[in-house]
Amino acid sequence: MSKVIITCAVTGSIHTPSMSPYLPVTANEITEQAVGAAKAGAAILHMHAREPKTGQPSSSPDYFDAFLPRIKQSCDAVLNLTTGGSAVMSLDERLAAPKRAEPEMCSLNMGSMNFALYPAATKITDWKHDWEKPFLENSDDLVFKNTPRDIARILTELGSERGARFEFECYDVGHLYMLRHFADRGLVKPPFFIQFVFGVLGGIGPDPENLGHMKSMADKLFGADYAFSVLAAGRHQIPLTTMAAAMGGHVRVGLEDSLMIARGKLAKTNAEQVAKIRRIVEELGREVATPTEARAMLGLKGADRTAI
Repeated sequence: MSKVIITCAVTGSIHTPSMSPYLPVTANEITEQAVGAAKAGAAILHMHAREPKTGQPSSSPDYFDAFLPRIKQSCDAVLNLTTGGSAVMSLDERLAAPKRAEPEMCSLNMGSMNFALYPAATKITDWKHDWEKPFLENSDDLVFKNTPRDIARILTELGSERGARFEFECYDVGHLYMLRHFADRGLVKPPFFIQFVFGVLGGIGPDPENLGHMKSMADKLFGADYAFSVLAAGRHQIPLTTMAAAMGGHVRVGLEDSLMIARGKLAKTNAEQVAKIRRIVEELGREVATPTEARAMLGLKGADRTAI
């Protein structure tokens, strides 16, 4: 089995500041936590931005500019920018920062889907900001839009025109078939880095059987032309990433996906989660990939060819 690439998703756009005092919001917090995760063993850093005063998800290129160069100067990790942003953003908004930064990697959700966060609102009684409660509650009528036309545009503007490769986020089996469709059209070429996503309400559930099924279907559709990684929401994060590592896959952790380090215990940093999954991976007898090794495995263009 090849070395394990650890991705760390540093802040995301799902969790809100009222859920954890440790969620990084400001440029300083995001920079510190990203660099800490890289030092702990993350080869790839998956990046979102937030409005620094309220913690609200933001697509502003200026907010990204406040931390991306600092992270690049402080570590060698691959910077992977979101093209998903938040489901309440337009496609133009979502693409503004990655088009300016021209990163080595971008995430790419492989379809439109319900993206329901509203159950989380029932667990919070003390809200820090006015935007949080309606943001969560109104997700019972929220669709994340990524049509085939949207996907083709992202592949063209960030892939063909700017040289980025992609973390293909597949929230269900149909997303694997959509990726196969774009491969058949010649808009994406191997090696494919496929992120199986489990536990988001609207996508495939976090059952071990589903991981086996996603892997079987990816084998059928892509043969030896792909590598898979796993992320799972909340309490399913470590069990399913451990399973992925045992199956020969790669792993993703981070406060975007789970705020916890153990049952009933908030993670204080992203680095805690990276260190935990690294220990598990190494105890399974596998080695963790460096950023240089990850770049070679995924065919990335190199940090020197970005605009960061």
